[in-house]
Amino acid sequence: MKAAVLYELGAPLKIRTGVEVPAPGRGQVHVRLAFSGVCRSQLMEVRGGRGPDPHLPHLLGHEGSGVVLATGPGVTKVKAGDRVVLGWIRGDGIDAPGARYRSNGTTISAGAVTTFNEEAVVSENRCVPIPAGVPLDVAVLFGCAVPTGAGIVAQIAPERGASVAIFGLGGIGMSALMACALYNCVQVIAVDVMADKLALASALGATACVDASRGDPVEEVRKLTDGRGVDYSIEAAGFARTIEQAFAAVRKGGGRCVFASHPRAGERISLDPHDLISGKRIEGSWGGGSDPDRDLPRFAELYRNKKLPLENLIGRRYLLDDINLALDDLEAGHIGRPLIEIDASLA
Repeated sequence: MKAAVLYELGAPLKIRTGVEVPAPGRGQVHVRLAFSGVCRSQLMEVRGGRGPDPHLPHLLGHEGSGVVLATGPGVTKVKAGDRVVLGWIRGDGIDAPGARYRSNGTTISAGAVTTFNEEAVVSENRCVPIPAGVPLDVAVLFGCAVPTGAGIVAQIAPERGASVAIFGLGGIGMSALMACALYNCVQVIAVDVMADKLALASALGATACVDASRGDPVEEVRKLTDGRGVDYSIEAAGFARTIEQAFAAVRKGGGRCVFASHPRAGERISLDPHDLISGKRIEGSWGGGSDPDRDLPRFAELYRNKKLPLENLIGRRYLLDDINLALDDLEAGHIGRPLIEIDASLA
């Protein structure tokens, strides 16, 4: 198979052909990939933002879609021919170890799931059958963006009349924005630095948009809420400073900030202790608290009923050979969620 391999932190991924794919072992599933998404956490891993990497060389990618080719012993969740979502959030099934691939005599390691490759041997608990009516390209978003972004909104369940600010309009932030439309929020404020993302946010239901490149977004959020601050903020931009801004933007006396982003290794956030004793709250979210096997069918139903118009999140499409261009475009903020076409014929 062909795969994009990380050999050196801070260097471009290398495209390798003829990579040997192992037979699936106990609890493993062999999948032919149709599409892969590109998440900011994968970008950080390539750029060295997660710190030292003891597993080089290895495969990457943690949200994708494809078709099962074969299953190993003990697998009962899926079978050959099934269309599946691959994601990093653990679900039902065996938690199998990562596979080992070979290329020109070199061992290439992998985690429980990888998607920057034509084929993958993944853990059973990282596969979920794709519900009927969800195309393979849209299904990619169910691997990370939707369960994290929409999952956070479902977790906080904004009450009628609540105000919400979303910092960062990538796949996770946009998923959260669309999920807010399922609740009776009086204000949904979208914050980003890219005009095209803000325009899309407005089209998807944001009541106000704040261009953080033009001034202090916290001050703008306060102006929009008559100086009070929002009831909830969701941070998905991926920087320590935006977590601080999202926290500063919530109101005293119960305002709640939830962040899903992963700043570079070693970065720290700075908070005013008085804000905490004044009743502001802050917490991190691991995958939106989602259970893939429970929640993906619910998200799929919302998609089929046009309540989650996820096709709007699919940005530019790239071939696997152009994976480094996709990473560059994501880093520059030109695109919210790059889509890698690996084998579109499966669709």
